[in-house]
Amino acid sequence: MQTITAPPVPVSQVGRATHDIGLAGLLGGNLFGRLALHPSVTQISDKAERGKLVNSAWRRYGIVNSVSLLAVVAGWAGARADEAAPSRLSMPERRLALAKDVLVGLVAATGVATAVQGMRFARTAPAGAVPLEDGDHTAPEASERQRRAKRRLNVLGRAALAAELALVGVNAALAQQGFRRPPRRRRAASLVTRPQTSRVLRGPRRR
Repeated sequence: MQTITAPPVPVSQVGRATHDIGLAGLLGGNLFGRLALHPSVTQISDKAERGKLVNSAWRRYGIVNSVSLLAVVAGWAGARADEAAPSRLSMPERRLALAKDVLVGLVAATGVATAVQGMRFARTAPAGAVPLEDGDHTAPEASERQRRAKRRLNVLGRAALAAELALVGVNAALAQQGFRRPPRRRRAASLVTRPQTSRVLRGPRRR
């Protein structure tokens, strides 16, 4: 059976950085949209213009979300193929890696579903000009179809945010486990040098 050669360290570092930057792009965009953009559109008096602005902003950021999602999935898949393979992990790390497998899948699923629903919502009005009270709630003038679409979009958006926050937490726990577990070579070296150290501390035997 042919073995897979491990990638050079710089390539692995680039892959990990790409994964982390992608997750930052997803989570950062989600938080900015919900905590900054959505409440601020109330400064616009025209409710249809609020919807037009919100949908336009999310359509533009959709490119960043798509690239970020690809980076998260590809970065973790590459790590799982070698340095994060089960044979290279301790038991606690294996459990965290399995949790991360599930969360990466959830981030991907909720991210794609949110993007599709966002496009559907924007298409319920010309140029995305759905009447909004703020970025999270439709105005009374909105149609029932628009209200239903916005409710579904809000549920998916919250699910995506929860999955992203959970993935950040598992990433931190997995990194901490790696810091706490010394490299195998260091452990092997300590086993070799320990008896010599103990003899020096005891000193020569007296006859």
